[in-house]
Amino acid sequence: MSEAQGQAFGRAPSLDDLAAMAEAAFQALPEGFRKLTGQVLFRVDDFAGDEVLDELGIEDAFELTGLYQGLDLTHRSVFDPAPQPSMIFLYRRPILDEWAANGEITLEELVSHVLVHEIGHHFGLSDAQIEAVEAE
Repeated sequence: MSEAQGQAFGRAPSLDDLAAMAEAAFQALPEGFRKLTGQVLFRVDDFAGDEVLDELGIEDAFELTGLYQGLDLTHRSVFDPAPQPSMIFLYRRPILDEWAANGEITLEELVSHVLVHEIGHHFGLSDAQIEAVEAE
């Protein structure tokens, strides 16, 4: 659903709407980048759970727009047992809150930004490294 469609219906985009935006953002990435990403599962929830927030030391659930969970590619070995599937979580309510507060980018652009940021963690990049890449 596009931003205009959400406004036309007078409602906030649903979990399914954000999942569709994330899928479209992923499909818009270069094919080589998508192939390198491998078998990462994507999931959209309203918020991160309390356990996740506590583990990260985050008190306000609106501060976390996305999360990568799994063993990043730099720490995997063919000699290791098969790791649990890597997952990227996008959190709908914090994303919508950030989008409403920002006003300078579309919701689709913000979803794409959060998704690519979390894929960066899958590749083993730190927040600082991801910010440096984004700055270029």
